[in-house]
Amino acid sequence: MRILGIDCGTERTGWGVIESDGRRHQVLGHGVIRTKAAHPLELRLCSIAEGIRAVLDAHQPDSAAVEGVFYSQNVKTALKLAHVRGVALLTVAERGVTLGEYSPAEIKSCVVGYGRAEKQQVQMMVRSLTGMRGEFETEDASDAVAVAICHATLGSVKRLVKVAQ
Repeated sequence: MRILGIDCGTERTGWGVIESDGRRHQVLGHGVIRTKAAHPLELRLCSIAEGIRAVLDAHQPDSAAVEGVFYSQNVKTALKLAHVRGVALLTVAERGVTLGEYSPAEIKSCVVGYGRAEKQQVQMMVRSLTGMRGEFETEDASDAVAVAICHATLGSVKRLVKVAQ
């Protein structure tokens, strides 16, 4: 299964595409959609949507996953992040790609084994789980691959449970 993971952000939205059977994962591509902080939010959201569409066109994923909303002490930042998530959800839905959402703790638990893992630990485990040798452009890209791995792993378990019922 080919999975697109998206790590939403207003300045940097990370993306990562993996091929996975639920246990073995191979990175097919990763990167960051960058926007300029000086631009109005609506233009930044358009750029993010265009970037996600380009990734969807280039990689043709079977499914996608994003990090769920999390509590932030800065309400303004949380609202901007929610806008970006909305754009990501809409863009994926426009293409008819199935979507999963996972909390930050679920993603970290799935990839690292500890729900409060640091970003460096997540990046190290993403490399280990995928056998990736190259560098990630930013932590946003490695976080996006972690989202995809979480979806592959938990989605695989959910499919097995359905078969067993």
